[in-house]
This record gives sequence, C-alpha cells and structure tokens, in this order.
Amino acid sequence: MKTMRSISVAFALACALGISAPALYAADPDAPVEKIFDAPHGMKISVKMAAPYAQATDLQIICVFKHKASGDSYIAAMKVLDDKLGGLLSSLRNGGYFSGELGETITFIPPGDSVRAKQFLVIGLGNESELSLQSMSLMGSVGVREAIRLQATHVSFAPVLRDQGSSRLDVGEVARSVEEGVILAYDTEKRLQAKGLASNFNVADWTIEAGPQYFAKVATQLPVGIETAEKQISERRNDGF
Repeated sequence: MKTMRSISVAFALACALGISAPALYAADPDAPVEKIFDAPHGMKISVKMAAPYAQATDLQIICVFKHKASGDSYIAAMKVLDDKLGGLLSSLRNGGYFSGELGETITFIPPGDSVRAKQFLVIGLGNESELSLQSMSLMGSVGVREAIRLQATHVSFAPVLRDQGSSRLDVGEVARSVEEGVILAYDTEKRLQAKGLASNFNVADWTIEAGPQYFAKVATQLPVGIETAEKQISERRNDGF
C-alpha cells in the first residue's frame, strides 16, 4: 500500500481544533498529522494525530472496559472527553445503563456543542484482563457494521486503551487488528449489497486517532493490516459467495 497523503502541519491543526500547545494531543510542528492508505472497496483508512473529542466526523467510536464497581479509570483523553460530554459516559456506566460487556454497544448524539462528532458509538471491551488482539478485531467489525446501520460516511475510531490505564497490548498491533476487522466485515457487507441482500451504502473513510507518541507505530502497522486483510479477501473469493 502507498501512503497517499502526509501533512506536516500538526501545530496548525491543533490550533484549528482549539487544542493549546501544552494540551494532550499537541505535537511537534514538523510531525506528520495524517497518513492515508487505500483499502478494498474504495475505502480510505488513515491514522490521524487527533483526540476523539476534537475530531469532526459523522461517527466517533471509542471502546470501554467493563464497568468496575470500584470505579472506572478515565485519564488523559478519556477524562477530557467525559468532561466535555458533561459526565455522560460516567453517568451511563455508574448508573448501570451501559456496563461495557464484550461487543455491547450504545449510540448517542453528543449534547449541544460538547464535541465535534455528529454521533457517538461506544463499544464494550469486556474485562481488561481478557483483552486480546482478537477482541480488538471484533471492535473493528462491530464498528463498521454499526457505521453502515447509522449511515455514517466518515468514521473515526479511538481505542483509548492507554486512556483507561491499560498497557497490555501494543498500540500499533491494536490499530492493525481493528483495521483488519473493519476491512473484512466491510467486505462481507459489500458482498451482501452486491447480491441485493442489503441496502447499498459506502463508508468513505475510517480514521484511527492516535496521540503523537503512538502515531508512527500505527502508521507502520496499517499497511501490514491492509495487506493481510486483502489476502484473506482474495481467499474468500474462491468460496462461491
């Protein structure tokens, strides 16, 4: 896969998003802000140096671990996001409305002008002790199918694992696993659409958000994930579906 675009204006973007220089996602002015790659079925997959509360998108997706009675860990971007949403995430979880079981989802429209996304999708990760690359692939599959159901053309995804205190998995491998899940599930959806078994809809782009310290790792892993998924898709084409 070839990188289509690499922009070195991190500071300018941060200012445009209203993020101050010392803020969480501020970056070196010379660092690349976004790298975009071609994926199957015309989808663009990218890594962008952005925070989930500052990204303008049709659908913002985040993942949360199963709720703990002792209290959930919200740090860095998760803490800022919850604050900007007026404590909505905390209220949903502390009130027992959304526990975060593996694959559980909840969708809401952000209140007022709290964040820039039009809609929010939260996907449960289950217990942190059981977190795996397979479960992250599931996050991608669930996310892209929900994006189609919600008619979201532009989708952004933030795993926010570190922002919940988890360092079990490598950030780059997490992004690759999510991406593989996205591509394979989207391929299935496009096959159904081609046979008239589902309404036609295109997800134009899927953006994985990463902090400056993780941007390079994610950018390195995305082409690997695309190649792996493309190989699996080519093998699918021999199964008669």
